[in-house]
Amino acid sequence: MRIANGLLGALLVLPLLSSGVSAEEVGQVSTVFKWVGPNDKIVVEAFDDPKVEGVTCYLSRAKTGGVKGGLGLAEDRAEASIACRQVGAIRFVSELKEGEVVFQERTSLVFKTMQVVRFFDRKRNTLVYLVYSDRVIEGSPQNAVTAIPILPWPEKS
Repeated sequence: MRIANGLLGALLVLPLLSSGVSAEEVGQVSTVFKWVGPNDKIVVEAFDDPKVEGVTCYLSRAKTGGVKGGLGLAEDRAEASIACRQVGAIRFVSELKEGEVVFQERTSLVFKTMQVVRFFDRKRNTLVYLVYSDRVIEGSPQNAVTAIPILPWPEKS
């Protein structure tokens, strides 16, 4: 009963883990055919940094298919890739915090999440974004990083 209550508590907390930023799917490719349920695939998603106008990040990550994947019960792999780009004039909407989570998505039913955190390298005037996966018990050292030098954006005429 104690385990069931703990699991129920964890499920109730899941919505609170959301960073508030949602990604939109740009595209996907199948990697493994499954007879039952959706195929395993690589999904490419895009999201805009909520505190930095003019920055869009693109994530590619594996999504597990099959029956468990179709039901949302599978654990996705920890590997992810990220590329963030300046898509307009960069403007800070509010104060930036070092290592702030700018995007978060669960990659298993309860215990595993993929996170994107932002750092500001003041010396080089560059925004740095890191994607990694963590788990309640044991995280993964697999990660990817991208950087955007803050440059002037051409004025529209």
